[in-house]
Order: sequence, then C-alpha cells, then structure tokens
Amino acid sequence: MLKNYFVTALRALRRNWNYTLINMVGLTFGLACCLIVFLAIRYELSYDRHNAKADHTYRLITYSKKSGGDSRNIGIPLPALAALRTDFPELKHQLTMAYQTYGALIKVKDKNASKFQEESSTVAFVEPEYFQMFDYQWEEGNPQTAVQNPNTVVLSERMAHKYFGDADPLGKTIRVENKMDFTVTGVVQNPPATSSVPFEVLLSFASLKQFGANSDWNEWASTYSGAQIYITLPDKVTPAQIEQQFVPFTHKYMKPELANELRYELQPLTTIHFDTRTQNAAGRTVSKQTIWGMALIGVFILITACVNFINLATAQVIRRAKEVGVRKVLGSTRTQLMRQFLSETGLLTGLAVGLAFGVTTVSMPYVAELLDLKATALSILDPVVVGFVLVLALLTTVLAGFYPAFVLAGYQPVLALRGKMRLTGRNPLTLRRILIVFQFAISQLLIIGTLIAYSQIQYLRSADLGYSKDALLTVQIPERKSGQLESLKAKLVGLPNVKSMSYGISVPSSDGNWNQGFRYENADKDADFSVVMRVADTAYLHTYGLKLIAGRLYLPADTMRDLVVNESFVKRIGLREPSQILGKYLTLNGFKKKQIVGVVKDFSTFSLHQQTSPCVLTNWRDAYSVLGIKLSTQQGGTEAIHRLLGEVETTWNATFPDFMFKYDFLDQILANFYKSEERLYSFFRLLAGIAIFIGCLGLYGVVAFMAESRTKEVGIRKVLGASTGHIVGLFSTDFVRLVLIALVIASPVGWYVMNKWLADFPYKIEIAWWMFGLAGLLAVTIALLTVSFQSIKAALVDPVKSLRSE
Repeated sequence: MLKNYFVTALRALRRNWNYTLINMVGLTFGLACCLIVFLAIRYELSYDRHNAKADHTYRLITYSKKSGGDSRNIGIPLPALAALRTDFPELKHQLTMAYQTYGALIKVKDKNASKFQEESSTVAFVEPEYFQMFDYQWEEGNPQTAVQNPNTVVLSERMAHKYFGDADPLGKTIRVENKMDFTVTGVVQNPPATSSVPFEVLLSFASLKQFGANSDWNEWASTYSGAQIYITLPDKVTPAQIEQQFVPFTHKYMKPELANELRYELQPLTTIHFDTRTQNAAGRTVSKQTIWGMALIGVFILITACVNFINLATAQVIRRAKEVGVRKVLGSTRTQLMRQFLSETGLLTGLAVGLAFGVTTVSMPYVAELLDLKATALSILDPVVVGFVLVLALLTTVLAGFYPAFVLAGYQPVLALRGKMRLTGRNPLTLRRILIVFQFAISQLLIIGTLIAYSQIQYLRSADLGYSKDALLTVQIPERKSGQLESLKAKLVGLPNVKSMSYGISVPSSDGNWNQGFRYENADKDADFSVVMRVADTAYLHTYGLKLIAGRLYLPADTMRDLVVNESFVKRIGLREPSQILGKYLTLNGFKKKQIVGVVKDFSTFSLHQQTSPCVLTNWRDAYSVLGIKLSTQQGGTEAIHRLLGEVETTWNATFPDFMFKYDFLDQILANFYKSEERLYSFFRLLAGIAIFIGCLGLYGVVAFMAESRTKEVGIRKVLGASTGHIVGLFSTDFVRLVLIALVIASPVGWYVMNKWLADFPYKIEIAWWMFGLAGLLAVTIALLTVSFQSIKAALVDPVKSLRSE
C-alpha cells in the first residue's frame, strides 16, 4: 500500500513538472537556509561547552560606575590572585589567573633562527591550576607539573609543528619577546574553535615577574585587561554568595574611594561569548539576540517556502478535482486521500532535503568565512544535525502538505466530477491572498532591516571622527634601546611621500585603552570619572589631524611635562568654555601634579560603539609603542606607496633586527571595529535575497496557473478590444495591492526591531520614511517583474487559440 502511495505521488509530480520544479527549488533553498542557520547557531551555542566544569566556572570582572556610565573591566589587579587565595581558602585550588599577552614574538633556536609573530589570542602565562579548570587533551607531559617551574611552556600540536616540524618538541627551547627562554614540557591537542580561552602557547605563570608584567604586583588601583581570574565554584556554593563576600574583600585591600565605586562580579564561562559588553581572549562575541534573530529569519524563510507549496497546491484545485472524484467513487476514503496527497509532499520534501544537503555543503565554506566560523568545526553529518534535518523534513511535510491534503480530500465526489467544487465556509482566494501578503511582509521586513543596517554601517564608515584617517600607516614599535626611536625617525623622515611622523601609545581610536584616575586642582579625593590617556610626542596632533581649539600644545619632553585635554573633559569637569580650564592642574594617579595648557576638539577615543571619553594627551617616551606615518598620495600613486612600504620595512628591520615588522593602515584598523556588523549585514542580506527569491517563485507559479485557468476569459477580452496593457493590468493590480498591504504590516514591525538594534549604538542614524518607501518600491518592482512575464505571455496569445483551449 505504501509503495502504491509513492508510485502514484511520483506520477503526479511528473505530470505537473513545472509546479513540482517551483516547489522543489523553493523547498530546497528554504531547507538549506534552515540547515545553514542551524549549523551557525549550534556553533555559537557550543562555545566553552567542551569544558566539563563549564557550568560551574566563572570569570571575575570589575563592575564600575566611573567614566560617566556603567562599565565592566575584565582585567583584575595582579595582587588579587594571592589575596583571594588567602581570604577564600576553600577556593584556593579552584581559582587561577591567565595573563594574556597581546601578541608576542617567538624565536626558535634552530639553524635558521626562525621568528614568529603570534596573534593576541595565542600566548598566555598560566598556572598548573589552569589545566584543572579547562579541558586540554594531553599528548605529552604531565598537566600537574608541566608549568609548575619557571621557564617552562606547553604547546598545542599546531604550535609544536609550526616551531619544530615533525621533531619531538619536548625538551626544546623557544625564546619569547627576546627576553626569556622557555623549555617545552608538554604538548596538548589544539583547543576547539569554540573556546573563549584559545591559548596555544602556555607559559609558566611562575616566570611572569621575571618576564615583566604591565603592573605593580602590589598595586590595587591598576588593572591590565589581559590579567583575568577564573573560579570554579563547588556545587552548593552560588555566585551570589561569593559576590556578597567580595564587598568586604575590596574594602580590605583597596582605598575607600576606590572600593566604594566598584564591585567584583562573577561572569559565567558559558556566557562570555554572548556578552558584548566585555572582551574575551578569542576576540569574538555574538549576542543572544543576534542568534535568535538568525533563527527567526531561518524559520521565516522555511515558512515562505511552505506557503509557496500551499498556494500552488490550492491553485491546482480544478485540475485535481476530477481525480479526487474518481478516487472517491472507486471507494477511497478521506484518510486514504490525505495519505496520498501527504505522500506527494513527503516525496517532494525528501528530494528537496537531498538537494539542500548538497547546497549546504557547497555554500558552507562561504558562510563560514562570512560569519567568521571555523569551517572544520561544522560537520553536516553530525548525528544531531541529521536528526534536526529529519525533524525539519517531517515538520515541512506536515506544514506544507496538511492543508492542501485536507482540502482536496474533502471534496464531494459528485461536485468534484462536475467541476463545481467549493470550500465550505471558506474562500480559497482569500486564503491565497493572505498567504501572499504574509510572504511579502516577511520579504519587506528583511528589505527594511537590510536598508537600515546598510545605512548604519555606512554612517560608521564615514562619520567624522575628529581626525584624519586617510593615508596613515601605523607601525608597531617593540621594546627598544636608547636612541633607536630617534634613529628610526631620522632615517624615515627623508623618504619620499612621507609628510609627517609621530610616536604614541596608540592611534586616536583604540579598543585597548589606558584609563587613569586623577585629582582635579586641590581636591582631596579622586574625581568620579577616569580619563583615557593618549601619550604621544608633539607631532601627534599634526600627523593625525587633531584640532587645537584653546591654549597651546605641550612642550617637547621625554616625560610628562604639560597636559592637553579634550572637550569632553572640560564638559565633565563642569566648565562651559575650553579656555576656562587653561592653567588648571591635574594629579594623575602615580604622577606629580601637571598643568593643563591646551584643549583639543573632541575625537573618537574608541570605536563608535562607545561615547567619546574624557581624554588627556601628554608626552612620555617610555610608553610609545606605535609610529604613525602620514603619507602623501599625490606622487606615484599606489606603486609609490608599495615602494615606500618596502623602504620602511627595510629601515625598521635594520633598527630592530631581533623583532618582526608589523604594520597596518589606520582606515583598516577602524574598519575592523565594525567587522561583526559587516558580517551579519552581509549574511542577513543574503537571507533577505533568498526569501525574496522564494516568494517570487511562488508568485510566479500562482500567476502562471491563473493565466492558464483564465485563458478563455483573456481571449474574450481581447476579442472585445482589450489591449495588452489592459490584460497585464488585470493580472498585476491585485498583486500590487497585496504587496502594499504587506508593506503596511511590515513597516511598524521593521521600525520596532531596527530601533531596538540601533539602541546599542551611541552614534546612529535616524530611521527615515524613505527607507520604508524604498522597501515598498523594491517589493512592488520585484512583484511586477514576476507577474509581468506571465501576464504578457497570456496577453500575447492569439484569442482564437485561447477560445479553442476550452
């Protein structure tokens, strides 16, 4: 019996091959989109889940109300580790610090003296307790003792092969930052792609003091974002209980004014990847809202494909009516007929699933690159994925096939054989219109979202940052000896196409900032906000195009002498005019009192995800780590710039022969701030295009059937003098009306959703009416193009042939 169902279903699908093809393409793309979205979501939700203690592990973060708003700092003062072990003895062996280095030069002592400049997510100093908390699969070495002694290191398999090839790495030596040698004592498997702590060069924490930390080991007022503490709590201890005990802990070790303004919080390890307010070592976060937004779009696209099936199936009512009548006369029950029609849907869905697997396999590398996923971690043959596809296929079969099967199986045989079937109490045309409106409402919602996201990204790209970002080359400066900075600058200044140069701690907009507490004038305590430090030489303003609006620039010096502040600082202090702050004094924590001699126009201190902060500019030679080179592009064009890069590299290598040359263009650094938005925008744009394509497929099929079923009517109208334009309008008007109704439904929903998305940006566009108008115009144009092909084709048929067709 089951075989008969499917044989008959196959014949029916072959007989109506054009509608089968439309449904097949729609379901294939709908299922493929769902499968791709499922793989992407599963990838994101699996972050840190490979750790057995993931549900009980937390990261300690500092919550502060400084800087004019709530802020969370993942860095912890270095003395906090020993203090926590003293004051929380029950957690002594269940907490650890990982001290991340933001990039490191690794040298391998072989005959070639190989050098490797590692990324910021690769190298960290860790304790033996680190390996008890985080699951690493060990190939060689002992996790209890591998990093217990100073000058030891554990490598991942990838790093071991990178440094030593196929040779056994145990006992071999690497040199880090030209400072210290470390002996390899262990090898672990590569950490999963979905890890928030993806370190692969794990240096012994016992070497950190000798190596040189970024902070005083007894200084509680200073933090370094790379120094992070992780805690694993026992089963019966809650985070809230520990957080309450942190209150007296901070007052015990910190100054009262510092302890009053902050508190320590426990951030679950399993939420680090989804918390966009804080950073992580992997350098990648995705909000849960974004993930569920992706899921919702995937569901909408599948529903759009199912709507196509329902529309086309109900549109073929006349064609299938006599078949139903004959089957009922021959004894078929309603249940048997429903099984027959559901088997047709099931067969079509099964074929679409096979094709969807193929589409997903081909497109997954592109999607992985688009969303910054590791393609090797996306297995389409994973049992969970296969199970999801089977459930999805069953759901699609029921969703797309049940209603048409229920309707067709319900026809009375006499009426069906006479061709006079009607839906009791319902109008199929009304249902079809509702489904078309639903389809295009989804499509227009995606178009509106895409337009608004595009406008916001364009705004972020082109917004006035308060300085010049074009033709600016930035070169990293390593630790240096006396005279090397001057030597490098003297050699570069004479090169063609170099307009100016400046040393500083960072470029004007940076995601790694030095925040400093201070006292204003003769205050007896620190101000209630901190300042961002921009330590740079006197050429900084000219090189980056910052504008001095009051006073003068600080004088040349190797150490802090004078201070220049920005407009935001003046406003936060409570002064109206920039000139009012000239001559005032600041005492920065750890430094002597300095005079404010100038004010610069506000410039973006972070990315445009954050408000411009109060900022202090001054000189301090020992902190310089970036050389900014302003280029002239008027002579020689791109070829001259490439030639200049080669000359800069040669000169840099001659000055710092023990290090590796690393450069970036400032506009690319700034573009990286918005890489996440760019990727998501591109992905949603792709999904929007697919949703529109599937909707147009269904519209094309419905119009094709209408043109076929109204052949005689079109012939009569032409005989009576109707023009081709009139016939085209006859088919188009109704659908354009439906598209406009869809726009009315989609617009308020799109406005609400995108307003919520824009709320996360302090600098953002205003949603304008033209965005909704353009979305409607695009949808109407797409619908007209879809409808016009079939309607023009119907209008051009010879009326004699049309009248003979029935």
